[in-house]
Amino acid sequence: MKEIYLRFLALANVMDGKSVQLSAIDETAKQLLNVIASHHAQGKPMTVTQAMALSSLASQATIHRKLDDLREVGLIEQVFEGKNRRTKYLVPTNSANEYFSNLGLLMKQSLAT
Repeated sequence: MKEIYLRFLALANVMDGKSVQLSAIDETAKQLLNVIASHHAQGKPMTVTQAMALSSLASQATIHRKLDDLREVGLIEQVFEGKNRRTKYLVPTNSANEYFSNLGLLMKQSLAT
């Protein structure tokens, strides 16, 4: 099992290195992207306030910078729901969804070899 996971990590690192978007962000930003995408996939998009409360990832100032980084490279966007213009929801972009699809393919590839 360990070999499968390590093979997956090696393939994912190669993929990350080839992506301009992913090479522009650090591991903390990637972890934040994972959390945002997980919430969105469960039908519960995160608000900016909820993201700022993720003290297990980083300080509020760091999270704020990482959200800006993710937005600037086009991996997340902030959207409003309904008429409430005060609450901003964080959602993965098509680029982020493509990244996660590629990671899924890499997982399958890791298991197959």
